[in-house]
Amino acid sequence: MPSSLARRVYEACHLTGSFRLRSGQVSAEYFDKYLFEGQPGLLRDVAQEMVALLPECDVLAGMEMGGIPIATVMAQLTGLPTVFVRKQAKEYGTGKAAEGGPVDGRRVVVIEDVVTTGGALLASCRLLRAGGAVLETVVCAIDREQGGRENLAAEGLLLRAALNRRELESSLT
Repeated sequence: MPSSLARRVYEACHLTGSFRLRSGQVSAEYFDKYLFEGQPGLLRDVAQEMVALLPECDVLAGMEMGGIPIATVMAQLTGLPTVFVRKQAKEYGTGKAAEGGPVDGRRVVVIEDVVTTGGALLASCRLLRAGGAVLETVVCAIDREQGGRENLAAEGLLLRAALNRRELESSLT
């Protein structure tokens, strides 16, 4: 992982203050992934790093909401089909948790932006597996290194991260 990419991501999206995370934890720092996802060149560079982490698979599954732009760029780079995963199945129309194509019997890799504890991510992975997805790997842009890897492993999921908190912080020195 080139340290120059870690530095660019850190400079683009690292904020300080008081932030409540999805997990409910309060943090003095926050990686606002939308700040790098909104920059086409930086988004593409992060997606390219993530493509290198993909195992053999049939479908990419972009997590609502931040994983969707990354998965879309990764699909453009790889030619793999992509589904877009809701936090919960919609209660109207088709009632699907994953939009965009079938996952039943397919090797699916979940694409996420930032992983902290993995709570919401695990719920969506369960929905994909309930829909027949063969799911063993999650690839993320940033691992905050706050238990997500271990929580995913407890459910048989391997986390592969393009960047982690230590790499981002050390890129400034």
